[in-house]
Amino acid sequence: MPETSRRGLLFGTAAVSAGALLTACTSNEPKKSQTAQSDQPAAADSPGKHVTIGFAGPQADHGWLNAINENARARAKKYSDVTLETTEGSNDTAAQIGQVKTLINKKVDVLVILPADGKALTQVGLEAMRAGIPVVNLDRIFASPQAYRCWVGGDNYGMGLNAGTYIGEQLKDKAKAKVVELAGIDNLELTKQRSQGFADALKNYPNIELVARQAADFTVESGQAKMAQLLQAQKKFDALWNHDDDQGVGALRAIQQAGRDEFLMVGGAGAKSAMDAIKADDSVLKATVLYPPTMAASAIDLARALGQGKGVGGLAELEIPTSLTLYSAVVTKENIDQYLPTGFS
Repeated sequence: MPETSRRGLLFGTAAVSAGALLTACTSNEPKKSQTAQSDQPAAADSPGKHVTIGFAGPQADHGWLNAINENARARAKKYSDVTLETTEGSNDTAAQIGQVKTLINKKVDVLVILPADGKALTQVGLEAMRAGIPVVNLDRIFASPQAYRCWVGGDNYGMGLNAGTYIGEQLKDKAKAKVVELAGIDNLELTKQRSQGFADALKNYPNIELVARQAADFTVESGQAKMAQLLQAQKKFDALWNHDDDQGVGALRAIQQAGRDEFLMVGGAGAKSAMDAIKADDSVLKATVLYPPTMAASAIDLARALGQGKGVGGLAELEIPTSLTLYSAVVTKENIDQYLPTGFS
C-alpha cells in the first residue's frame, strides 16, 4: 500500500479489522447479486456441517497469549456446529509438536496452530496437511507455505510504521525532536520488524532523531529496569515508543518514579491497562498501536469455513484467502471507546 494510503487509514476511527471482515462472512442474509460468484455459499451464523477444530498454541505466560486462547474459545462457543479440541499449550517446541501430533491422531477436521517457533513446527504442519487436515497458521509463520492452508496474523512492520507516523505527526512542528525506543526481545524477528517500521516512518520527519534504543523482554520487570536506564541516560526527550504494553506497565512505573513527564508515550499491542490509561489521560501514555489477539477468533472463523467447504462472504472467490494480515490501528483518546472492548488483561 502506498505510504499516503497508510497514513490516510491511520487516523480513521473506523479501521476495518480482520475480525470485522470475518464477522461479515457469517451473515446469512440473501445475496442480492445474481452473479455466479455471489451465489456460492459462505460460512454463516446458522448451523451447518459439524466441524472439530484442533487448537494448539504456546503457553499463555503473557497477557496477549492468554487473550489469544480466550478469543479462540469464546469464538468456538458461538457456533453450535463447532467442537474445539485444545492443548495445554507449551513453549517447548518438542512438547508442542507432540500435542499437535495428538490432534492429528484424533483426526480433527481442521487445525489452528500458533507455534512457539514457526520454523520448528513446520514439519508437523506439513504432516497435518499431508494427512488431509487443513491448517490455519496463526501469527508466527511456518517456514514453508506447504505447511498451512491459510495464515492469519498481525503486522509487526505496520505496528512500527504506524507508531512512528503517529509520533511524527505529533512532533512535526517541533524544530528538533528527540525520540527513544523501548523494544522487545531483540533476537525475535517480530522485534526487528517493529523497529524497522518505526525507523522507516521517522525517515519521513527529518526534524526527528532517534537518540536511544533499549531492548526489554516483554515483561513488567524488564520494562521497568530498561526504562530506568533510558531515563538515566537521556535527560530530556520528546517521545517514547514502547513495543509491548505488558512491559509498558513497568516502563510507566519507572517514569513515575523518576518524575518525568516532558514526553509522550506510545505503547504496543492493546492491553486493557494501556487503554484505561489513555482514556484517563493522566499519564504520558497517549496511544497504543494494536496487535489484535482477536486474530484467534478470526482463525476459528476461517477454520470453520474450511471444515464446511465454504468461502468468505464479501469476496468473490470460492475459497478462503491464503493469508490475512490484520491492520495495526492506533488507539488514542479520540477513538478509545471504539477499541476498549478489545483490550486484554
